[in-house]
Amino acid sequence: MKKEVKIGITGIIALVVLFLGINFLKGKNLFSSTSTYYIKFANAKGLSKSSNVYADGYNVGVVSDIIYDYDHPGSVLVEISANKNLRIPKGSSAKLDEAVLGGCTLNMLLATNLTDAYHPGDTIEGSDSQGMMAKAASMMPQVEAVVAKVDTLISTLNKLTSDPNLPLIIQNAELITENLNKSTQELNNLLQNNVPQLTNTFNQVGENAITLTNRLNDLNLQATLDSVNTTISSVHQMMNQIQSPQGSLGLLMKDPSLYNNLNHTVQSADSLVTDLKAHPKRYVHFSVFGKKN
Repeated sequence: MKKEVKIGITGIIALVVLFLGINFLKGKNLFSSTSTYYIKFANAKGLSKSSNVYADGYNVGVVSDIIYDYDHPGSVLVEISANKNLRIPKGSSAKLDEAVLGGCTLNMLLATNLTDAYHPGDTIEGSDSQGMMAKAASMMPQVEAVVAKVDTLISTLNKLTSDPNLPLIIQNAELITENLNKSTQELNNLLQNNVPQLTNTFNQVGENAITLTNRLNDLNLQATLDSVNTTISSVHQMMNQIQSPQGSLGLLMKDPSLYNNLNHTVQSADSLVTDLKAHPKRYVHFSVFGKKN
């Protein structure tokens, strides 16, 4: 074989290998048949050719081309090459998910319609969804509000820590805590020592009250009341006799002549005593050595 023929065959083989390698790097498999679909988006969000296409998290194809509609701005047509076994039910859609570190992933949202499906070459509507960066941007106002509150809190803490009275406040707090601990210990001692004694005393008082009540129940209260009634009747009879004009005490209390006689007798006795003191010789005569004429 001539040298030129060998070089030509080698070049052809190299070109074929290069073509296959380039398509392999693009995600195309030339040895398996694929179906082509088109997805319409309003924004490609940085999607690039050879990006993988996923359905339910499984790689079902690649992005074969991205076509921008220059005549109608705001419309991007994405061409995908999907596995021929992939059946896309009508009502399905696709969305672009932005990654945090850049790039974009195309995810197919398959519907549950099993009666009708898209045919190769059909156009599928894409849905616009906010990626992580867009969601993070929407959260920025809330984050800024939280940061402002944190900044205010830090400023307040700085003022508190720079206050010269802070050590004194901490010392007072320690003293209060120590006093509370002492009070707690004293209260525990009181509960452990004095309260049981008081409880025992109250129990004893209760038992004594029960004993007294039992003794009162055992007494013949009716006989005691009858005796008291009898005594009161006797006192009434005695008072009636005293007040009766027929009795001696009644006469003494109500007869004025008897009172006057007694009063006259007392006055006479008083005069006699007075005269006796003034003239004893009239009533007493005695001599040590005999009677004197």
